[in-house]
Amino acid sequence: MTQPEKMSGVLSPVVTPFKKDLSPDANRLVRQCRWLLSQNCGLAVFGTNSEGNSLSVEEKIELIDALVDGGLDTGRMMPGTGACAIPDAVRLTAHAVARGCAGVLMLPPFYYKGVSDEGLYRGYAEVIERVGDANLRIYLYHIPPVAQVPITLTLIERLLKDFPDTVVGIKDSSGDWDNTSAMLREFPGFAVFAGSETFLLANMRGGGAGCISATANINPAAIHALYADWQSDGADAMQAKLDDLRGAVQKFPMIPALKAAVAHYSGDADWARVRPPLVELTADQKTGLIAELEKRGFTMPGLAEAETV
Repeated sequence: MTQPEKMSGVLSPVVTPFKKDLSPDANRLVRQCRWLLSQNCGLAVFGTNSEGNSLSVEEKIELIDALVDGGLDTGRMMPGTGACAIPDAVRLTAHAVARGCAGVLMLPPFYYKGVSDEGLYRGYAEVIERVGDANLRIYLYHIPPVAQVPITLTLIERLLKDFPDTVVGIKDSSGDWDNTSAMLREFPGFAVFAGSETFLLANMRGGGAGCISATANINPAAIHALYADWQSDGADAMQAKLDDLRGAVQKFPMIPALKAAVAHYSGDADWARVRPPLVELTADQKTGLIAELEKRGFTMPGLAEAETV
């Protein structure tokens, strides 16, 4: 197997469809991922906005198999494989690598708070050593607002020193541009993904790899256009337009809002379903969301057709 290249571009933490019994709907996920790829958007399945931590390891393995067996490009797949239990992280990571995924997005063990860099280092090192595959490419996942367990610059430096061919990038969802900027400055060649398209232009200007963003679920082509044309004269205007749309979506609970938008523009109401403890948008919230989107002339071209294939 050819060793994977570092990933770059725009990726979506793909929202996970559920059936009426709340089991994952693999067929719908395959269709959605195929549409995202057609919009030049990679697949960071099992991320935060995928309800990734509401899925079991077995469910994630089955969904990876469905995506790969569905013929989707594994070179554009970065499934989330971090877990609180090391054996869970090892099992899922090893499976993703064995199925050819170009990278994995790995949360630190996040249940215990106030842990040391030494403890987090041991957690990552244990997974790397147990997986034991030269094709493993880890993108660290720094999301302190949710995990409340930060990945510090010191920890990154140590992991890069000891595992330079394995730990190759990071998604910075801190929302703190100073932190992202420090990563870009301190670790040249490290693939730094902004955790929101809000920072995409600044990230690209700083030498970053792209972004992994919630709203790439619904606005992938426009976000990719900025990634592709970040050096153009119109880049700042493109960024402002992306920020405006994201601001409209962020008026509502993000995950249910993304699913409500997919449900509306695909014509498939079942897409709105979420797993507890999340709940769907209320009728008034859904009406408000669609009004905000339509006020901006928003569309999801090709989505309805993709859902019928």
